Amino acid sequence: MLANIVTTNHDEIRRWAEQRGGKPARVIGGPEDDGTGGIRIDFPGEIIGEEALEEISWTEFFENFEKQKLAFFYQEEVWVC
Repeated sequence: MLANIVTTNHDEIRRWAEQRGGKPARVIGGPEDDGTGGIRIDFPGEIIGEEALEEISWTEFFENFEKQKLAFFYQEEVWVC
């Protein structure tokens, strides 16, 4: 059984994302496009809905992460059916 992990540790989040080719991004033109931003981790080749994403720095990503009091939910391994 895969373990679900929740963290707010910036180094842990960045490590996990970068190991999988993920880069910090914000949603452009969505309802959250007010400067506090819908933030995402953008992975190569992944398309989710109609969202347009703009790459941002990890600093900007984590500033928004903290402003919004978010937590990051992930798994170390991927279950493929």
